[in-house]
Amino acid sequence: MPLMHIHLAEGRSAGEKRRICEAILSALVSAAKAPADSQFCWIHEHSRENLLVHPTFGGVERSADPVLIEITLNQGRDAETKASLYAAIAANLETEAGIRPDDVIISLREVPRENWSFGGGRATYAGS
Repeated sequence: MPLMHIHLAEGRSAGEKRRICEAILSALVSAAKAPADSQFCWIHEHSRENLLVHPTFGGVERSADPVLIEITLNQGRDAETKASLYAAIAANLETEAGIRPDDVIISLREVPRENWSFGGGRATYAGS
């Protein structure tokens, strides 16, 4: 846990994509107390014509290079923790990957602990 799906324009190098995943995981560890070894990251690359994002929704000034981050994680974090997580992700992506904070769009999906199986057909968090 958590699962990260990152949607971005095609054309970034393998190193850039790795830095993006690592920057998000670092924020999850520091702000949301996710386990440090929980890197499960899928990169979804799209042509620019398939990234249809309003340039100013939410009071920001997006470029033509938005990054959409969908994170599935255990439920239970409060609004303050989530706000800290959003800020940490945006700051880390700017520092580590050169992504403008206004281009970062984040969506969290919270699920109960019993909704996870990380292999072997076992309920990973059963009984915890």
